[in-house]
Amino acid sequence: MTERSGRRASAAVPVALLIVAAACLWGASRMTWVRVTSSDGLGESRTDDLLGSTWAAATTPLALVLLAAIAASFAVRGWASRVLALLIAVVAVSAAVPAVRLLTAGASDSESAALAELPARAQVSMTEVSILPAIVTLIGALCALAAAVVSIRKTFASQVLSSKYDAPAVRRDEVARRVRSSSSERGVHDEGEDLTERMMWDALDAGEDPTDESGTPRSS
Repeated sequence: MTERSGRRASAAVPVALLIVAAACLWGASRMTWVRVTSSDGLGESRTDDLLGSTWAAATTPLALVLLAAIAASFAVRGWASRVLALLIAVVAVSAAVPAVRLLTAGASDSESAALAELPARAQVSMTEVSILPAIVTLIGALCALAAAVVSIRKTFASQVLSSKYDAPAVRRDEVARRVRSSSSERGVHDEGEDLTERMMWDALDAGEDPTDESGTPRSS
């Protein structure tokens, strides 16, 4: 695998994770989270299905935010990429909260009645909780969180790689400066200014001849 294909693969990972996360949140918003059975004492029992868009109303807009983050990831660089990754992490946590709450605490009759917009005289006789949409939401939240982590690591890795390639050039410039300085002094140095073998090779890479006391750059 070439370096360019490797960079493309690393860039595709967070995008793929965000697509899966957005799809999970969108799908969960169309699923039934809670089924409420109630009776007002005047007629037959009534059953209402509370979809994710009602029970966890943030799932739909959060899915849209993740889709927007996919487009933004191609346009931002540097510190902006880190800010975007943090935003994605916040979205992941926000999406996971209602799913965790439903799985751990269940659905209360009062909240179910309010979201189902039952009349005041109605009494909730049964609430059925579906764990599948909550699990789908958690999968989406984990994918979004993983995308945020991968994006942050990729940003720091790019910064380290850039510094790695910048360092030799900076070192060669410093060595070339020392060579020119030492040449102008006709080989008279302090002990701390002696050129090491590594520095001599860097000088040659920089186009300087460390043995030339005239200070003239070596022709390439």
